[in-house]
Amino acid sequence: MKSISSKTILLIHGAFVTNKTWEEWVPYFENKGYRVISPAWPYKDASVAVLKGRQPDERIASTTLPQLVDHYSKIIAALPERPIVIGHSLGGLLVQLLLQKNLVEAGVAIHSVPPQGITTFAFSFFRSTFKPLGFFTSTKKSHLMSLSEWKYAFTNGMSEEEQKATYESYAVPESKLVIRAGLTSAAKVDFKKPHAPLLFISGSEDHIMPASLNMSNFEAYEDEASVTNYKEFYGRNHFVLGLPTWREEADYILNWIDKN
Repeated sequence: MKSISSKTILLIHGAFVTNKTWEEWVPYFENKGYRVISPAWPYKDASVAVLKGRQPDERIASTTLPQLVDHYSKIIAALPERPIVIGHSLGGLLVQLLLQKNLVEAGVAIHSVPPQGITTFAFSFFRSTFKPLGFFTSTKKSHLMSLSEWKYAFTNGMSEEEQKATYESYAVPESKLVIRAGLTSAAKVDFKKPHAPLLFISGSEDHIMPASLNMSNFEAYEDEASVTNYKEFYGRNHFVLGLPTWREEADYILNWIDKN
């Protein structure tokens, strides 16, 4: 018997970007018959240019992971049914935390930030996250990735022109508190607990959230009665939602929903 019956999709964007990253995904899923919502994180409901102009932004800097969980929990509570929640990067971690709270019909974590205790020794991970974590800097100031950071962490492998264009169009300031939260109990997941269907998607070329890290995240789940699946796509960097190949991931997600 099919367990995923919801026709509502909630899209959750990741850190250092806004809900603009879903601009092509929203009409795609709507055309497939879903009600789709893509709300921004607190203090990020503005244009990229406006948010960049506010750097450093004390309000964004004050955002915490528990606040984000509460933010999306309230959004879900106002919906007519439990949604299918799809999150990218830190949005993927939020999917896992919302799933744990039994608020979700099904979850899809795309190139996800891992919960507490799941880590990697990949050099690219440490290089990509060192400055955003900002351990020796004030948490009262938000962090805006430099173009150089963006090119390595998000858009590696793309042309110089594409990297600059995406940086101008998508990159925004971020809270260091949110980035650091993955190391704390705020990001704790009970991997033994039964859960709604959960799909992990990774990319072979992702520097900041390597495929191996996503695999470790997937493998940590222990309940054999719960549906937990994993799929790696070749050639994808962390800018996966905006790559020309994004429909392949979207199609795969829809097929997975149909099968479960």
